[in-house]
Amino acid sequence: MTDNTAPPALPDRLSSNSRSPFYIAEIFEHNIGIRLNSKELTNVEEYCISQGWVKIPSPKSLDRRGQPLLMSRKGSVEAFYK
Repeated sequence: MTDNTAPPALPDRLSSNSRSPFYIAEIFEHNIGIRLNSKELTNVEEYCISQGWVKIPSPKSLDRRGQPLLMSRKGSVEAFYK
């Protein structure tokens, strides 16, 4: 059975961390894609379209709570449903 309801509109800023005030659970029920400078990224933790940045986890560094440190990358950000 297919779901014919339209997905919610993607916000200007979104985080995949459930502790963040920018986390919206309904959006993560669908597959989301993020492009930075026309290149699709798969490991984005947070993005902001209007300010033009994404945050990706550092591969090795952890903060004092054991969470990966986030690195910011700037450019043209585009969010879309797959």
